[in-house]
Amino acid sequence: MTIVSIPAGWPVTEEQARSVQDELRERVVLDEPGPPPGTGHVTGVDVAYDDERDVVVAAAVVLDAATHEVVAEATAAGRVSFPYVPGLLAFREIPTVMAALDALPCPPGLVVCDGYGLAHPRRFGLASHLGVLTGLPTIGVAKNPFTFSYDEPGARRGSASPLLAGTDEVGRALRTQDGIKPVFVSVGHRVDLGNACAHTLALTPKYRLPESTRRADSLCREALRQATS
Repeated sequence: MTIVSIPAGWPVTEEQARSVQDELRERVVLDEPGPPPGTGHVTGVDVAYDDERDVVVAAAVVLDAATHEVVAEATAAGRVSFPYVPGLLAFREIPTVMAALDALPCPPGLVVCDGYGLAHPRRFGLASHLGVLTGLPTIGVAKNPFTFSYDEPGARRGSASPLLAGTDEVGRALRTQDGIKPVFVSVGHRVDLGNACAHTLALTPKYRLPESTRRADSLCREALRQATS
């Protein structure tokens, strides 16, 4: 497991963090389709916290996009790098997530975040933030719609409806299993929304959440137990 220090110059106030968001948001690339689903590597990233011990752990799990077999995995642990502030959660997670990605022995390919990209109050969630800093194609697949509205998609797998901020589509509610609550897909960086949904469906043959997210969640929980034992 990689041990991470809080980077020098990391934001410590809400004002500083929002200024960084404003600067980096201008670098998000929205006009690339991204890699074709089912090809190359797909990497899930996730984090787990122990707030009492001021510890955050991140996991990155690389899957073969066609078979979903694990190709590589890595974890990183460090101090929580920013207080809990809604809309600024990426600043708590980015240092350890990037360290876990850096520790991988192979290219991660598309990165799938358990969270948001453009579906964010400031249009710059973790998936977008991570994509801009690493240059990797990224998407966000979240468990809930955050503050956004949507009409319930059809009951069959693959049905989708726009996730809306007013009249602006910031993502899609996507049904990954028949009759099961949808997930909420948004673009992070260097992937379009249609392709982001296609990747999500390719990664959910049996369960509601992507295999990449399921594997990363399991690994980071185990890594947190080890880091705090």
